[in-house]
Amino acid sequence: MANHLTPEELSKELGIDAQEVIRVCMQESVPIYHGKIDKHLFQAQLHALGAMPQQH
Repeated sequence: MANHLTPEELSKELGIDAQEVIRVCMQESVPIYHGKIDKHLFQAQLHALGAMPQQH
């Protein structure tokens, strides 16, 4: 599976609105490079914020 996703792809995968994905990236300094976001970096930031439960 791809590691770099568009905000729309990431929102579908995580069940979050695409605008919320972009807002979190902007607020938490998660880079959006050529319109794509590192999925693992984004998820790690959500975990750090306490917005998502940790998966084992």
